Amino acid sequence: MRGNGLWAQLRRPPGGRDARIMLLAQGVDRTGSGVWAAASVLYFTYVCGMDAGRLGLLLGVGAVAGIVGSPLAGRAAERLPVRGLLIGCHLLRVATMGLLLVVDHFAALLLSVALTCLAERGAKTLEMLFATRIAGERRATYQALFRSVANGGYAVGTGFAAIALAVGSTTAYRALIVANALSYLLAAALIRRTAEPAGRGLVAEVPSPAQEAAGGGPSAVPSPWRDRGYLLFVLLDLPMCLDDSVLNVGLPLWLIHHTEAPHAVVPAFLTVNTVLVVVLQLRVSAWAESPRGATTAVGWYGMTLLASCGLIALSTGGGPLTASFALLAAAALVTLAELMRSVSSWELAVSLAPPRAKASYLGVAGMSQSVQKSVGPMLLTGVVMAAGPAGWLALGAASTGLAAVQRRASLRRLAALEAAAAAGASAAAVVG
Repeated sequence: MRGNGLWAQLRRPPGGRDARIMLLAQGVDRTGSGVWAAASVLYFTYVCGMDAGRLGLLLGVGAVAGIVGSPLAGRAAERLPVRGLLIGCHLLRVATMGLLLVVDHFAALLLSVALTCLAERGAKTLEMLFATRIAGERRATYQALFRSVANGGYAVGTGFAAIALAVGSTTAYRALIVANALSYLLAAALIRRTAEPAGRGLVAEVPSPAQEAAGGGPSAVPSPWRDRGYLLFVLLDLPMCLDDSVLNVGLPLWLIHHTEAPHAVVPAFLTVNTVLVVVLQLRVSAWAESPRGATTAVGWYGMTLLASCGLIALSTGGGPLTASFALLAAAALVTLAELMRSVSSWELAVSLAPPRAKASYLGVAGMSQSVQKSVGPMLLTGVVMAAGPAGWLALGAASTGLAAVQRRASLRRLAALEAAAAAGASAAAVVG
């Protein structure tokens, strides 16, 4: 058991040396991101002097740019080396962070934030593509290791940010921006030490003779935007990402406005999330080491989120202690749902894509989280929480139903892809 622990897996991750370096780079990146995430709203409010309207516009434009970044990165990765593109994304973020230090005009700040979000989302998609290549069939284990590293990095970053925010001076805020930029620069330097994944520098796989026979020749490369089955998966994956908004928006606001629980419980939600991700991510990832295992995890996701929503709804009926325990239990269940979603979503995004165009397909799949980050908070505050406890129960029931639909649709597509692969192999045998 000890050899299969987190530390042992980090020392010998799927993909060997390049995976180890990439995980270190991702940890450095997420540490800087944690610093900026904890300070950005306060920086724009108190240092840049933005009102709520401008701040909302700034964050909204950034969210839209993030949505665009994922498919752009996927499309570019079919033509250019992934490693070079990823380094470019990090260097672009170094430049945009530096721009924040020298400009105060709203239009320039808007451009800086939009480019930062576009490069950030593009980098996450490229990391996923890189890992898909180097980790191969063990990509679920790699994703589990990444999740543990990322959560640890965010926790360290927010801890550093708390120290600077306690000082509260303009110099302290600017120091956090510099620290974030340096994290991107160090991540780029680490990635430069890796080798480009196999496949002539491209993530799109070179078709085999069997695939050419089944697909109509070497030029028959499918487009994800015309693939209704894959677009259905991506559409259904959008609500599967709502656990993020439930944890970071729904639970804190519900505690403050609808329960008697003390406000000091709010930071504990992040603590519970971080600890459970580090401790359980590897074990949960074992459920999704195959495409069909990932579909099973999708079903459990819906039921786990339903149980969490039920606890949130019940938290309004008790005193401070009862409400606190109910919401902390809900945070634990939301985290379990997040663990299942993080590995199953990635595994299915890879497995449901045709082998000849994985980069562009994964770029489209990567839009789910960006769309959720822009729509999810408004859905929770404007619809779910406005309806009271019944709103949470409705959200849980809807998530369970949609998870069941996604599971059935994914199983059907997997069966179709397996049948097409078998037909292609038969055709190649006949041609041979």
